[in-house]
Amino acid sequence: MSSVESHQEQLSQSDPSPSPKSCSSFELLDMDAGSLYEPVSPHWFYCKIIDSKETWIPFNSEDSQQLEEAYGSLMVHYQPVAGSDEWGSTPTEQGRPRTVKRGVENISVDIHCGEPLQIDHLVFVVHGIGPACDLRFRSIVQCVNDFRSVSLNLLQTHFKKAQENQQIGRVEFLPVNWHSPLHSTGVDVDLQRITLPSINRLRHFTNDTILDVFFYNSPTYCQTIVDTVVSEMNRIYTLFLQRNPDFKGGVSIAGHSLGSLILFDILTNQKDSLGDIDSEKDLLNIVMDQGDTLTLEEDLKKLQLSEFFSIFQKEKVDKEALALCTDRDLQEMGIPLGPRRKILNYFRTRKNSMGINRPTLQSVSGANIPKESKLGSSTDDTRNGDYLDVGIGQVSVKYPRLIYKPEIFFAFGSPIGMFLTVRGLKRIDPNYKFPTCKGFFNIYHPFDPVAYRIEPMVVPEVEFEPMLIPHHKGRKRMHLELREGLTRMSMDLKNNLLGSLRLAWKSFTRASYPALQASETAEESEAEPESSAEKPIDVNTEEPSVSVKEEVLPINVGMLNGGQRIDYVLQEKPIESFNEYLFALQSHLCYWESEDTVLLVLKEIYQTQGVFLDQPLQ
Repeated sequence: MSSVESHQEQLSQSDPSPSPKSCSSFELLDMDAGSLYEPVSPHWFYCKIIDSKETWIPFNSEDSQQLEEAYGSLMVHYQPVAGSDEWGSTPTEQGRPRTVKRGVENISVDIHCGEPLQIDHLVFVVHGIGPACDLRFRSIVQCVNDFRSVSLNLLQTHFKKAQENQQIGRVEFLPVNWHSPLHSTGVDVDLQRITLPSINRLRHFTNDTILDVFFYNSPTYCQTIVDTVVSEMNRIYTLFLQRNPDFKGGVSIAGHSLGSLILFDILTNQKDSLGDIDSEKDLLNIVMDQGDTLTLEEDLKKLQLSEFFSIFQKEKVDKEALALCTDRDLQEMGIPLGPRRKILNYFRTRKNSMGINRPTLQSVSGANIPKESKLGSSTDDTRNGDYLDVGIGQVSVKYPRLIYKPEIFFAFGSPIGMFLTVRGLKRIDPNYKFPTCKGFFNIYHPFDPVAYRIEPMVVPEVEFEPMLIPHHKGRKRMHLELREGLTRMSMDLKNNLLGSLRLAWKSFTRASYPALQASETAEESEAEPESSAEKPIDVNTEEPSVSVKEEVLPINVGMLNGGQRIDYVLQEKPIESFNEYLFALQSHLCYWESEDTVLLVLKEIYQTQGVFLDQPLQ
């Protein structure tokens, strides 16, 4: 490597401005490449102990320039001393002097070369409500940077063989921000005029964060959010291809909290690029769980109209026929006006709630909306197919099309299940799959107050636990293993106690027949070896049946994820298990730095390319 190239590498690692290969460089498409090769002065590094190892981290350009100017006149070399002052306090790391060095020649350890140039897969990440994405009030860009850094570390530890064989490079994660464009429409000014002056900070937090949920359920602002997300992902994807013309990998999408619901609605309204735009085939075939097990007699009894059952029975009118009857039909059968109205209203309400006559989007979302707010979505737009009636209570908006077909959809801490239920859905058709996306993973923390499951909506008649995400070190957390061990121990004690009571009861009942005691003991002595040989067989035959059930259940969760499991739950940390309420908010914001979450994402992405973990996790 020439000196100019080494200087350029140092600059790319230290300069806060994005480089041509940086994930943030899509805004610098027209920058002058010649200015990047200007000579620079030697860079400065400081030492930091990470995991008992020396790590040399570069200063930024401004600090490095100041150190270079002061070079020769002042140098600070600090050896850390363990201990505390007379007050029992230790100085913070930020206040301590640092061991600094000039240039890379004086550093004996290797300096990380940065991210691999080869990009295997692209993932767009959409944030949830508010401008902040974690407890440190960081933006989506900073949180995605952490997500990317964790993925690079896991690639070195869990895909080491594939990296050594140059089979893989890295996965690029790019943030998608819709909050800023939404609040730049002038709605904040309108809200400020009607906001009360008291508890100013709390009201500002509500207007800037929580109201995003209500904005998404508004046809006007939902259109803005959907347009922003799709256009931004299409724009960044186009720029990414321009910056990386050799990219041949796939694209996936990930959403956190409300962002996952936005992506879910967008995916359900996409069209297959093969030209099959039949609305009945491309739409989300989510069926209402009719749950209609009542007979006509029971329905009439519920309406306190049991005396008219004989009339319907005489006319051979069942429930389906009665649902088709008009007011005049009931009048001709001799039903009075009051009962007629009750019956017609009952079956009309049941039709609408059960989806027999599927309501249009305007009737679902805009029943109480004035006509002035519906100007953006007319009936002509529906005929032209600008937006599709999927019958799941979505607001009346036009859903733009993505210019690519996502391979996998990852939802972190997602309220999709709750929103679908609130929209009136009770069941998802097991045969349904996204028109353009093959995979769907619902990843959540067990204490996340915003997360909801999806699988019970696909298979409501079967109860089963979600898939437990393995720890990134290849084991269960110790407190979970201890809890399972105690549970198994209590079950064994319970079974042994019941077995002892059963044997005692048998011996008690046999004691009342002394004449048969001798013959029974002889028979029992002969049967004991047989029973002792049969008992292990019975246990072995029962245990595989349970395991078979556990293996069969994940297969029948529908085609939303290609027949694979959908719900995946993280393992809580030991400290979190002491009080789940204290860590509820943190659990909703933990995904950005969660190694287990990132490893699951990487594993599923690289499995589509035929690359697997060095050692499968258990």
